[in-house]
Amino acid sequence: MIRRKQALAITAVIAALSLTAACGGGSDTSNDGKSGDAESAKGYSGAAEGVINASDAKGGELKLWSPQDVDYLDPQRAYYGFVWDLQRLYVRSLLAYDAKPGKDGTKAVPDLAEALPVVTNDGKTYTLKLKDGVKFEDGTPITSKDVKYGIERVFAQDVLSGGPTYLIDLLDQGQKYPGPYKDTDPDKMGLKSVQTPDDKTIVFNLASANADFSYLLAMPTSSPVPAAKDTGATYTNKPLSTGPYKVESFTAGKGATFVRNENWDPKTDPIRKGLPDKVSFTVTTNPDDMDQRLLSGDIDLAIDGTGVQQAAKNKILKDANLKKNADNPFTGYIRYFVFPTTVAPFDNIECRKAVIYAADPKSLQTARGGPTSGDLGANMLPPGVPGSDKNYDPFNLTKGKPQEVKAKEALKACGKPDGFETTIAVRNNKAPEVKTAESLQASLAKVGIKATIDQYDGKLNSSVIGSPENVKKKNYGIIVMGWGADYNSGSGFLQPLVDGSFILPNGNNNYSMINDPEINGLFKTAATKTPEEAAPFYTQINQKVMEKALYLPINFDKALVYHNPRLTNVYFNESFGKIDLATVGIKQ
Repeated sequence: MIRRKQALAITAVIAALSLTAACGGGSDTSNDGKSGDAESAKGYSGAAEGVINASDAKGGELKLWSPQDVDYLDPQRAYYGFVWDLQRLYVRSLLAYDAKPGKDGTKAVPDLAEALPVVTNDGKTYTLKLKDGVKFEDGTPITSKDVKYGIERVFAQDVLSGGPTYLIDLLDQGQKYPGPYKDTDPDKMGLKSVQTPDDKTIVFNLASANADFSYLLAMPTSSPVPAAKDTGATYTNKPLSTGPYKVESFTAGKGATFVRNENWDPKTDPIRKGLPDKVSFTVTTNPDDMDQRLLSGDIDLAIDGTGVQQAAKNKILKDANLKKNADNPFTGYIRYFVFPTTVAPFDNIECRKAVIYAADPKSLQTARGGPTSGDLGANMLPPGVPGSDKNYDPFNLTKGKPQEVKAKEALKACGKPDGFETTIAVRNNKAPEVKTAESLQASLAKVGIKATIDQYDGKLNSSVIGSPENVKKKNYGIIVMGWGADYNSGSGFLQPLVDGSFILPNGNNNYSMINDPEINGLFKTAATKTPEEAAPFYTQINQKVMEKALYLPINFDKALVYHNPRLTNVYFNESFGKIDLATVGIKQ
């Protein structure tokens, strides 16, 4: 159990971890991906180091594009990193990550709450009070009951699947609360572990101390929703705003328009600037066309966070005028392949090892765009995350070469000396992922493994690869995916991927379906420690996961991101690994 003085320290200083700086691992580096002093002076990667074009000027339309549609606008259901960034325009939670570059941007600060939580009861009770003057877009005051109701919605996974479920694990405590739609309490306030003694106060009672709980209060899942305006699964089409903008329109697969929220009071919000008059979000099926529009100045920013395509990348790196408006930061993501153990023959560790050894790491890196796409990955915990070890490379992946002899030995050991057939699942709107799937397909063929590539609609991620039943039905033996930390700790990075208690029927992220009691127990123990004390536990978890050969890391992700030079207050928020939309404006 966490000691009282440690619990109090957590409220005073919420651990700040720089994910962007963290992901510097791997042995393959390039000057194209770094920003020396001379380059920074010209502007290249300047937004990865500080604020570009600082200004408080208001007006104009911020034009955002993406080749990937949002998963959900609903704050309790969204899980895409770029959507969490987009939600900084219209969603406020109890706490939020500060709107600052560098490590300061990884600190959770009060948002709707007037101060950081007061932690008592040996780290098991968190108490917060709401600020005065905070309102929904319809002018209704936000109360503690609205916050509680929003959190209760997370429990309704039968209706609102898709988002992170940490709060269920920490707050249910055996109650088996079904969510507000099946709540027998007349006021739909039946979750016992969360109390609202008055309209300004909310109290969380945890079963055991959890040093990461404040991070969860900075997630969109901890944002308020008024029960009277909740429309269940369709709430995602027009969620009620608490931020500087509100949703004017939304069409799935097409985009959304955000306009000013007249009932947002900037005096209550030290995080968001609310500078543009309007924000438009457009979904495209042609990333290369998007890049052309971006470089010509027709649009402002591609917000999916994966950076420009190869043609635009080549153009930017060869043109000093374009390059000064570009950045090549680490995004905080790992790109990887994962092997569902429910799909034969990947229930056999040696068959999994065969794929890992057969892969050509350098070819995979090239498929993603070369050194500017990231450094070769060695394991599943990026450098900088507490407990990481960048030198831990159990499969020698950072040497950058396929290991066909070892792959054939592993095939013999798993009883498939002549190889086997399998299917690789990949999002059809992520060209680098498709190319990495093709690279792996070619490498596997050399050792007798025949892999068929199945491209699926990326916006259906949670119901395609996020459904263990569908994964098994489709024979998805290999899944291509990327992952960034939900919050800045080892548990925020690894737990949704490898904790058995996080396996879900839909919206699942534990694609390997690992449910190891020892690993699950290490997460529980780490949660009772300070970040420094927890680090060795995450080291152990990472090693145990890699020893099981469940993942083939591709790289510690970087992206070549170009922004329209007319944008102001441009910087990368290290909690998202993306340009912070909370402060961006337009030169007037």
